[in-house]
Amino acid sequence: MVRWSSWCVLLLIGLFTLPVQAAEHAAVSRPILVLGDSLSAAYNIPRAQGWVHLLGARIAEMRSPRRVINASVSGATTADGLARLPKLLARDKPALVIIELGANDGLRGLPLSEIERNLQRMIVRSREAGAKVLLLGIELPVNYGAQYRAGLQAIYARLAQRYRLSLVPFLLTKVASQPGLMQDDGLHPRAAGEPLVLDTVWPVLQPLLGQLPH
Repeated sequence: MVRWSSWCVLLLIGLFTLPVQAAEHAAVSRPILVLGDSLSAAYNIPRAQGWVHLLGARIAEMRSPRRVINASVSGATTADGLARLPKLLARDKPALVIIELGANDGLRGLPLSEIERNLQRMIVRSREAGAKVLLLGIELPVNYGAQYRAGLQAIYARLAQRYRLSLVPFLLTKVASQPGLMQDDGLHPRAAGEPLVLDTVWPVLQPLLGQLPH
């Protein structure tokens, strides 16, 4: 009976210490930084239902968890992201930077060369800070013209090839064509669509997690 009681005590101690150890690992490991716009900032829905929050919850349950820092701001352009990035890199020292920007540039019809230059600089600065980079692409609505839309898409593919980055070609590929999963503006997912956005990112992101520096 004494042996059995001792074994039970040890088991309970182990069960209670596992979450503590996971939390400690997340605290000391370099985090994942998401730098995006309203598509990553849970626009017009509870923040806890956005795909970035769902990503953080999923990673928190892994054997080697990391914090996910959401630095996304609704309305942000690539120029905004580039301006904010140095401070974020210095403060958070991320192991991975997920860049999801360009949609607002495109909606404003900004020059494609400017968009590409800003994204390129963010990639380079993230790498210089010792972080890996995951690039999330976006597509514009069809009324923006075939040439401009194709040009924007090509930027993400070109940068991913040039810098050998992992790429999600179109973040909203699972929801954009389903009106019931999109808000009335036709640009942002409803809360019900956010898990599908995460399902789009996860197959590309998951292989990177084991490669990240601590």
